[in-house]
Amino acid sequence: MQEARLKDVSYVDEQIGLEYNAKEIEYVVEEGTIYNFIKRTMDIILCLIASVIGIPIVLITCIAVVMESKGSPLYKQERLGKNGQSFTLYKIRSMRSDAEKYSGPKWADKNDSRVTKVGNFIRKTRIDEIPQLYNIIRGDMSIVGPRPERPVFTYQFNEEIPGFINRLAVKPGLTGLAQVNGGYESSPREKLKWDLKYIQEKNILMDIKVIFKTALIVFTGNGAR
Repeated sequence: MQEARLKDVSYVDEQIGLEYNAKEIEYVVEEGTIYNFIKRTMDIILCLIASVIGIPIVLITCIAVVMESKGSPLYKQERLGKNGQSFTLYKIRSMRSDAEKYSGPKWADKNDSRVTKVGNFIRKTRIDEIPQLYNIIRGDMSIVGPRPERPVFTYQFNEEIPGFINRLAVKPGLTGLAQVNGGYESSPREKLKWDLKYIQEKNILMDIKVIFKTALIVFTGNGAR
C-alpha cells in the first residue's frame, strides 16, 4: 500500500465563499485490478436493482419533506472523492433549508435542532442516502467505502487528526464500516479508525458483509445512532 501524501493548495469553498490554505492528496493507494473490476460490477448491478425500489421511496419521501418544511426536498453538496477529486453528492434533505445560513458549515450534533421530524426518520433508516445511487452509477462513489466528506471538514479534521486525509486513498462509499459500527453521531476520530481498517483490509467478502449489515439497519433501525 502506498502512503497518501499532501501538498499545499489554495482552496475556495464556493458554498460559503471562503478561501483558505489547505492540503491536497498527492499519492494514492494502489488497488488490485481484479478486485476493482468485481467491486465496480457489483456496484452497478446492485444499484440497478435498488433503484427499482428506491425511486418510489425517494418520491414519497420528497413529498413528505416538502410538506414539513419549505425548500427543495433534494440536497446537493460538494464532497471529496478518491484522490481528492471533488464531485456533487445528492441526498434527500433532512435538515431545515436554512440549516447553515447563519452558522456556516457545522458538523451534525446529537439531537441536532436543525434536523426535521421527517429528517430524523430518514437519517435513522438511511433513506436520505438513496439518491447517491446516481453517484455510484456515475462512478463518483462505490456502495462500500469511507463516507465522502466536505472539503472544509476534510482539511480541518486532517489538521486536528493527522492522517484523516488518507480516507481519500479509495473511492468513497454509500455505506462503510464506520456506518454499520457507529452512525451519524460517531466522531471523526472514530470514523477514521473504521475507515482505515477498511482501506487496509478491503475485500469483496468484507463489502458483502457491510452491505448486509446496512440492510439490517435500514429495515430495523438497530445500530443507527
